[in-house]
Amino acid sequence: MRKKEEAYRLLLEQKLLPLYYHESADVSVNILRALYDAGVRIVEYTNRGENALENFRALRKAVDKTMPGLLLGIGTIKNRKSAKKYVQAGADFIVCPSMNEDVAEIAEDEELLWIPGCMTPTEIAAAENAGATLVKIFPGNILGPGYVSAIRELFPNLRFMPTGGVEAEASNLKAWFGAGVVGVGMGSKLITKDAIAKGDYDGIRNDTARALQLVKETAAAL
Repeated sequence: MRKKEEAYRLLLEQKLLPLYYHESADVSVNILRALYDAGVRIVEYTNRGENALENFRALRKAVDKTMPGLLLGIGTIKNRKSAKKYVQAGADFIVCPSMNEDVAEIAEDEELLWIPGCMTPTEIAAAENAGATLVKIFPGNILGPGYVSAIRELFPNLRFMPTGGVEAEASNLKAWFGAGVVGVGMGSKLITKDAIAKGDYDGIRNDTARALQLVKETAAAL
């Protein structure tokens, strides 16, 4: 199975895409290990700081050595230059905060899954025309589940995943999955600043394990 197809399959199966960044490579690796131990098999590291590329390389080494079966993607990719750097560093898939044809072309050339971030029907249509099969609805907390319900029938060949403000709470998840999303992206609502500051990796692992279970139970019940 190609990496593109494997990432798509894993994301649809896991239904939860954890995403995070930390300026410390060691902390970043510890968080990733906590996620892995919780059962996560696909995760997004975000390109949101000066150390992001160096940290990503450290994560790539850790995954290759001790976390078999984990796909490590890169998020917050906004241009061709960044996309190329992370492809060379071993990114398994690419997530964008926007619709970017340059990044789409690189992902296509490398046969990697590309998940663009979209807010409007115009952006979603452009993403579909650029080859997207899965679109990140962003920011999810601004648009809400009702937005997905309203636009989903316009794009029957696309699948949607909200990111931003999604909570590991039954009613919130029920609203999103009830609107027809296939997965949710979760950052600070899952990997909290407090847990990171305390070095509470057991807490991150336990919270993530509960979130994975809740997401799957909620989606299965609809």
